[in-house]
Amino acid sequence: MSKKVIIQASSRSKGNTSNIVDVFQSNVKIDIIDLNTKKINHFDYEFRNSNDDFKILFKQIVNDYDVILFATPIYWYTMSGILKVFLDRISDFLFQEREYARLMNGKKMGVISCGSDSEVFKGFDMPFEQTAKYLKMNYTGHIHTWLENGNVPNDVSDLIEDYITRKIN
Repeated sequence: MSKKVIIQASSRSKGNTSNIVDVFQSNVKIDIIDLNTKKINHFDYEFRNSNDDFKILFKQIVNDYDVILFATPIYWYTMSGILKVFLDRISDFLFQEREYARLMNGKKMGVISCGSDSEVFKGFDMPFEQTAKYLKMNYTGHIHTWLENGNVPNDVSDLIEDYITRKIN
């Protein structure tokens, strides 16, 4: 059995995306890492940011998990800034500690988006799909979710259960 993690990347630790993550966690044994509680600076070619939380966190993820899901709200038609910074920082390991980036090879990676409604724009998942391809990960796809009146609708709960069954178990 593979060990799974959701990397929650919202500016609100207890917002709509967290509600969706809770549904995942109620359906499958999965750890949660909340990027909002971490100090992760932007990528920097001089690597002046090496004392923030990223290196230790990335090594933990690489060493401990086989399935990595990114949960992000949709901000301005794309992933959250927190998640973009996290993904950019993987470059640290492509330049400095390549062996850790290579350990992503063969792991599963997917994305959970949370929007204000059921609509998601074409191309939203392209950066994730291409990142998985570049790192030689197995892309499990994108599941788009939403809340209605502050609650997770049954349709979304069903989508989550199906995604878990078909893609990450």
